[in-house]
Amino acid sequence: MKKMIVILVIIEIFSMIFMPVAITAMLGKVEKTSLILENTDNDNNDNTTFTEDEGNDVNSDDSQPSSSESGSAVQSTSDSDKFEDYIVGVVAAEMPALFEQDALKAQAVAARTYADRKIKNGVTIAELEKNGGQAYVSKSGMKKKWGSNFNKYYEKVRSAVYDTKGEIMVYDGEPILAAFHAISCGKTESAANVWQKDEPYLKSVDSSMDKTSSQYEEEVKIPSKTVASKLEQAKRGLILNSGGLKAQMQVLGRTDAGYIKTMQIGNLVFTGPEIRQILGLRSSDFTVKEDGDNLVFTTKGYGHGAGMSQYGANCLAQEGKNYKDILKYYYTGISFSKLNQQ
Repeated sequence: MKKMIVILVIIEIFSMIFMPVAITAMLGKVEKTSLILENTDNDNNDNTTFTEDEGNDVNSDDSQPSSSESGSAVQSTSDSDKFEDYIVGVVAAEMPALFEQDALKAQAVAARTYADRKIKNGVTIAELEKNGGQAYVSKSGMKKKWGSNFNKYYEKVRSAVYDTKGEIMVYDGEPILAAFHAISCGKTESAANVWQKDEPYLKSVDSSMDKTSSQYEEEVKIPSKTVASKLEQAKRGLILNSGGLKAQMQVLGRTDAGYIKTMQIGNLVFTGPEIRQILGLRSSDFTVKEDGDNLVFTTKGYGHGAGMSQYGANCLAQEGKNYKDILKYYYTGISFSKLNQQ
């Protein structure tokens, strides 16, 4: 009996000492998992990923701008620290901190301009953080992302944002649709070829320096059955015969920049951007070849191609161009304005 009592006492003492530790460890794992989920970059329409040495998550909105966006006039948008700190989170997610300072500044102005249009249409900062058409990472996410380099990179990105505080791009007094992408195919694309809606400041410009990027070209192999299935799901009425799929794909035309404009597949015509989105390709500048039961797509560039090339912006900064020079190069005929000013 005495032995039983002693054993029970030992068990109770053991529980008092070690159970809290075990519970704390379990909670720690849950908290860590939550942190990872909380700071996963938004999976938006043009979310692309650089390698560690060239960049991080790059995102810009592939959706066609609404008429309400296009017609908004410059109004007062808060340039409080809360708003600017949101822009810090966008720049940290959209462009590598290793890029030149003027490239980061150009990204900050583009991100701020893009967010300004959203806010004018009733979107809150909290909503922008969740899914505002631009990738976003919180401060805790930056710590996880940058590790021991957090202080150095955070101050660098924050400086780029606050050195341009309140600055946006305008055209005819209105904030522009500040589209951007990771890497062009060598030339940027006109808005009309991406969204079937022309914007006078989103014209095709030379960006041949993008060809020096290690991620300029990618080859991806997709089973022909998978390609056919995705195309059929995306477009009702598509008829494909039992022969090889490659033989049923023909490029009808390319844009001046080199991206595929239209392609005949089976009995239907697809646009290049449609195929890119349906198949999850990096770019709509691609070629196709057959490899057994697979189709091999070779893409050039990374993203929809409209507006500023982020890689190109960094190249221009390395050449000594300042952020305003970079923005004026990629966005035709724009000027600059300050928030809270008409």
